[in-house]
Amino acid sequence: MRVAVYVRPKAGILDPQGEAVRRSLAELDFAVKDVRIGRLVDLDVDAQTAEEARTAAARMCERLLANPLIESYEIEVAPTPQEPAEGRP
Repeated sequence: MRVAVYVRPKAGILDPQGEAVRRSLAELDFAVKDVRIGRLVDLDVDAQTAEEARTAAARMCERLLANPLIESYEIEVAPTPQEPAEGRP
């Protein structure tokens, strides 16, 4: 299963990188009220069901991918596209 994990700073947590980008956008005349910089982690999880993949990804977030004190995460699961058979496009 393909899993996308979006990790972002929690609301109220200082985001210096986001603030720097917001200031730079303002200098370029873009009206932006707030910018939060996060990260995307793409995973190919060995799981039989979407729920198994989601549970595994949540455990990964809690143990490594996100700092639960200052970050939140969102998980999206999609089936892994089937590889074409050898010799076929």
